[in-house]
Amino acid sequence: MPRFAANLGFLFPELAFTERFGAAADAGFGAVEFAQPYAWDAREIAELLEANGLEMVNFNLPMGNAAAGDFGIACLPGREAEFREGVRRAIAYAEVLGNERVNCISGKAPAGADPAELRATLLANLRFAAKEFAVAGRTLLLEPINTVDAPGFVVPRPADAAALLAETGARNAGLQYDIYHAAMMGEDPLEGLARFTPVIRHVQFADAPGRHEPGTGTVDIAGCFARLDALGYEGWTAAEYRPSKPTPDTLGWMA
Repeated sequence: MPRFAANLGFLFPELAFTERFGAAADAGFGAVEFAQPYAWDAREIAELLEANGLEMVNFNLPMGNAAAGDFGIACLPGREAEFREGVRRAIAYAEVLGNERVNCISGKAPAGADPAELRATLLANLRFAAKEFAVAGRTLLLEPINTVDAPGFVVPRPADAAALLAETGARNAGLQYDIYHAAMMGEDPLEGLARFTPVIRHVQFADAPGRHEPGTGTVDIAGCFARLDALGYEGWTAAEYRPSKPTPDTLGWMA
């Protein structure tokens, strides 16, 4: 079976965030991830990880101002300086928390924006981040996100992300393959996992539609786990679903 991590932004919502670390450890997870650590002191999070015997495996680069509608800024012309400062901030947090991987959320296309300009901005920012991460001994991830949940997202399919990653020329940049997002774009995750194996560096999952635990939708999650094993995938596979009931009652898939 794959090595499973708990996404603490999604699992155990019935608990305060700082209590989710212990709950994840008690449930049998050896590692955790979540989107944004920046609201907490990195040392506080590190202490929670150590106290519960957990490894931090992934978080996102700063994603902009959510209250203003931002969902990632890497594709947005005019915000390059903010993106670069976010790269440096993420590296500083990763050095304390110990995770080798950090994910980039590309962003949404503003109304009337030139797709070519957005892509060129994103590519330049990815090259910058990969270079800085290489110096810091880190791997940059790029995650496609479906346009049903995030209309206008500029990197909606794994093939889009794989093409960008190839153009960066960076050996320390790879694909964050989310089974849920691929399924929501009408793709077959079983085929996608095999197709993109050479560039996959991290995997996330939820059933689709609904984004709940395995068994609540139409995706063959167990088959995806078996496919990852058959492909020799050795990275982490993170549960990033919205529990349809108390989280401990949704973990039957771990068996």
